[in-house]
Amino acid sequence: MKTPLCETLGCDVPIVAFTHCRDVVAAVTKAGGFGVLGAAGHTPEQLDIDMAWIVDEVGGRPFGVDIIVPAKYEGKTEGELSVKDLKAMIPPQHRQFLDDMMERYDVPPLPADDTPGAIAGDSEPPMTYAQAVPLMDVAFSYPIKLAVNALGPPPPDMIERAHEDGVLVGALAGKKVHAERHVAAGVDIVIAQGHEAGGHTGDIATMVLVPEVVDAIAPVPVLAAGGIGNGRQVAAALALGAQGVWCGSVWLTTQEAETHPIVKEKFLAAGSSDTLRSRSRTGKPARQLRSAWTDEWEGENSPGTLPMPLQPMLIGAASRRIDRAAMNPSNKGAVELANYFVGQVVGQLNESISATRVVEEMISEYLDVMDRFEQLNS
Repeated sequence: MKTPLCETLGCDVPIVAFTHCRDVVAAVTKAGGFGVLGAAGHTPEQLDIDMAWIVDEVGGRPFGVDIIVPAKYEGKTEGELSVKDLKAMIPPQHRQFLDDMMERYDVPPLPADDTPGAIAGDSEPPMTYAQAVPLMDVAFSYPIKLAVNALGPPPPDMIERAHEDGVLVGALAGKKVHAERHVAAGVDIVIAQGHEAGGHTGDIATMVLVPEVVDAIAPVPVLAAGGIGNGRQVAAALALGAQGVWCGSVWLTTQEAETHPIVKEKFLAAGSSDTLRSRSRTGKPARQLRSAWTDEWEGENSPGTLPMPLQPMLIGAASRRIDRAAMNPSNKGAVELANYFVGQVVGQLNESISATRVVEEMISEYLDVMDRFEQLNS
């Protein structure tokens, strides 16, 4: 199962785990894979705590960080707009639509004594360069091996800072042209993410996208992403020319995952056709579990979604209300609305097991595939 990328990253097997949960990062890394902590939802203070914990936990094994710096978003100017300026751009009809939704689904307001502390996107607009800079400052203060960006080429200073510290840079691509731009910008590893994947995706399926990207940017290594959650799919990715896999959804139902318990239950019960791409969470097309939330934003009474970062700014408090209320299963409205990003591979996630066991089963099934190939050739 060794590929050249294993030596480059310093891992035993080419299974890269993208996750927002530090426990999954540590578990996969200690199991021989390579954990990447998604930091977009962190404040700098939270990221510092999680990074320090991971470093202590993995005992010198390499890991990475993913920070979202979109190439395009509303208010992107030389000076960038403030949170106050951006909030003023949210139309009243969108606020009213959301308020009406919360009322119709009987989602209670946050209690007066609710003190969540710092929330990502409070001081700087979420998913913008302004938010990313302090996260980069924290990330590069730790001995990471890989820094990854989504939604466009990494900004030049991110690439420069990484390479000065001997850190590899990765970026996600949904088209061949995206991969070519990444390489031209100085990216070391490209993640070819297909239409099936959870989160922000394009229109091209993994089976088609991966060999296109591999051929276009060789010898730059490619990780395959989208619809990969078991050893057969790992084998398929390597057969397509990738040097490893980038998996995200498969970790959401693990025992270590911090996925909302109601959402985790929904994932375990869902089929592969129960996801869709929707702009309702971030303002950009992102695959997620279909729920009353996505149905409402796609409905005839919807005012339509807003561009990034206005949409996440609009729904931030409502999302917290839903998540809090859905902790009580008797709050049927909040339970109906609850959802999260997940790929089509959710249809094969039918049991909550440890992240370590996921890695072990991927390896075992991959070896079974190799045995079958040998038998076919004998």
